[in-house]
Amino acid sequence: MKTTIQKDFFRNFGYWTTTPLIKGFLSPGFRFIYCLRKAQQYNSKHPLGIFYRLLLRRYSIKFGYQISAKTKIGEGLNLGHWGTIVVNPNAVIGKNCNIAHGVTIGQTNRGKTKGYPIIKDDVWIGTNAVIVGGITIGDNVLIAPNSYVTEDIPNNSVVMGNPITIVSNERATEGYINHRID
Repeated sequence: MKTTIQKDFFRNFGYWTTTPLIKGFLSPGFRFIYCLRKAQQYNSKHPLGIFYRLLLRRYSIKFGYQISAKTKIGEGLNLGHWGTIVVNPNAVIGKNCNIAHGVTIGQTNRGKTKGYPIIKDDVWIGTNAVIVGGITIGDNVLIAPNSYVTEDIPNNSVVMGNPITIVSNERATEGYINHRID
């Protein structure tokens, strides 16, 4: 059985390895993901938990990723580029999710969508997309760059614009999400 870190490595590089540290640490995105997974693995009071949380904080500042160890993230996360990515600690992200630079996944404090987003499996989130509120993004969804998403998105959809336009497409993420984890 493959570990979560090995599955993340496969999503980022396209092949399996038992030692993901060799090539993986050349990629800032994978280096951050590795420390994130290790910080999630250990209790915050465990010495290794403290070490990985400090290292995660260092990489957050260095690479611009603001993703807490408290965030629930499925296997196969892919952070495509350096750049500011902000994810609320209460958000939930499914497996096989690609997040480009400039993305914000945050909360809304009032209104009918008060709360945090739930992003299901096989979702591709483009550059500078904003997803806010207590909404659910379905499976196999492509969120185009510069989209502002504040409402539920059904499965198998392409979302674009501000205000958003939703287009049904069974092959929404085909060609965008490579090396899927089953």
